[in-house]
Amino acid sequence: MSYQPIENYGIIGDLYSVALVGIDGSIDMMSLPHFDSPTIFAAILDHKKGGHFQIAPRHDDVRHKQLYLPDTNVLLTRFLSREGVSEISDFMPVEQKEQIHDLVRRVKAVRGEVNLRMVCDPKFNYARSGHTVEKQNGDILFISRGPDKMALRLKSSVPVRIVDGAAVSEFTLRAGESASFVLEQAREGLDSPCCTDHYVSESFKRTVNFWRSWLGRSAYSGRWREMVNRSALMLKLLTSAEHGSIVAAPTFGLPEEIGGKRNWDYRYTWIRDASFTVYGLIRLGYTSEAAAFMRWIEARCGELEPDGSLQVMYGIDGRHQLHEESLSHLEGYRGSSPVRIGNDAYRQLQLDIYGELMDSVYLYNKYGEPISYDLWNNLVRLIDWVSKNWMKKDDGIWEIRGDRKEFLYSRVMCWVALDRGVRLALKRSFPAPLDRWLRTRDQIYKEIIKNFWNPKRKAFMQYRGADNMDAASLLMPLVKFVGPTDPRWLSTLRAIEEELVDDSLVYRYRIGKAASDGISGEEGTFCMCSFWYVECLSRAGDLEKARFYLEKMLGYANHLGLYAEELGPRGEHLGNFPQAFTHLALISSAYNLDRTLSGAGRV
Repeated sequence: MSYQPIENYGIIGDLYSVALVGIDGSIDMMSLPHFDSPTIFAAILDHKKGGHFQIAPRHDDVRHKQLYLPDTNVLLTRFLSREGVSEISDFMPVEQKEQIHDLVRRVKAVRGEVNLRMVCDPKFNYARSGHTVEKQNGDILFISRGPDKMALRLKSSVPVRIVDGAAVSEFTLRAGESASFVLEQAREGLDSPCCTDHYVSESFKRTVNFWRSWLGRSAYSGRWREMVNRSALMLKLLTSAEHGSIVAAPTFGLPEEIGGKRNWDYRYTWIRDASFTVYGLIRLGYTSEAAAFMRWIEARCGELEPDGSLQVMYGIDGRHQLHEESLSHLEGYRGSSPVRIGNDAYRQLQLDIYGELMDSVYLYNKYGEPISYDLWNNLVRLIDWVSKNWMKKDDGIWEIRGDRKEFLYSRVMCWVALDRGVRLALKRSFPAPLDRWLRTRDQIYKEIIKNFWNPKRKAFMQYRGADNMDAASLLMPLVKFVGPTDPRWLSTLRAIEEELVDDSLVYRYRIGKAASDGISGEEGTFCMCSFWYVECLSRAGDLEKARFYLEKMLGYANHLGLYAEELGPRGEHLGNFPQAFTHLALISSAYNLDRTLSGAGRV
């Protein structure tokens, strides 16, 4: 077994966790029972030690294909060989009466006679804990020896034997025959689903119907519908049914550079994503999901620090401590180490989050439901904190681990926090110190124009005193700080194009020219920045260029329409996968461009 390219994976899930399924039929990453739980499979981070669950033909010269059943998150992995054709249906049942987390794999021979091999080899607690394995009433029971005290039960419709702590089965299927495997979390007091044709077929139907019914609620019917729908389905997969929060990505440790050190844990919820999430969900018509996420946001606003400040990110359940550590026993994806879990960025000062949070509240109050007075009281404390601290140096949107700077984007979003606070107070007639907020808002605006505008380059710079560009500036017209056709903005956009844009691909900044981010190595272009660029072009009225670059960017998706955080020099996917922010940016840019094209009478 060796490493698959990151883009060779699809994901399935049950709104509590997900599994990454390779095009070779191997599940190489899965945390259980929650998105941020320790892994039971992590072969993508160490192909020898991490653990995997593979079903594959025992034939030479096998070709692989992978697709989702239309309008669902049920994944088909197909194997084509001279001897025959077989396919695996992979899914995690949703809406269980009692939340029993299970993974269903059904393999079927479509044509010919196919010899197959199944290996289920879990490694508990990030492959740090050993386990025992035993047969029990025909099932295989894996029991962790570690502190997680987890047990897994494998139910199979074909005979299985135990080999070196793994469950192994070798079997033959003829055309029309199938075999089923159900891997479940074995929990005391909860009944097990039976690995029978009835359970597998019924849960398959229920899961397909769930996803198709959910997608049927989408209000989007414009151009690029297939890609927008896939992005919506992916975002739903990353949404916690229990808490309403959305993880930034379901993976950790996947590198931004092969062999490099930029390997982070993204299985948490960033406040920064709030406004983009609420905007995207509401635009697609998913108001109940937006409301659930807003309840999560409201709970965090009820946990402000005594001074009124907010954390950058939280666990999906709202927990505050996300201690970072390295898993030195794992070699990392293709030797990219360290493999980190937890994320110390939660301790950072990132002033932009206040603008993104206030924008999300403003949007939800406008398009969703009126916010409560109790939430408003907490927001007043938060906005007051911003009005006293906006001038501080911070770690910025890119979470640099070098020296703090006075970042342009942080200043812009502090302006947004005060602006949305003022608008919301006036809209709802809430009590607020409007005079002070208006003075501070205008002070920030003048500060940006005076100290972040470079008359030589005719552009807004990354930070005060800098001479370089930052792709985060692309959000300036999107948050209405500057008009999309303002001469200062158009010249800034040209400077971004000269420094950061390669065709449709956009770097967040140029390493070596920008503020030191405290980490060595290189990185790829950022997919979400490319979609921000498309939306800026669209809003500026350059519709042909915007459409051309959007459609080029859609061509960089993997075979299933999914995106990692970055693209490498050969178009390979890098970083954690799939990334929610990228798909949110795709939805926003496609929605805006489609509406603008239709308004202009374009086909």
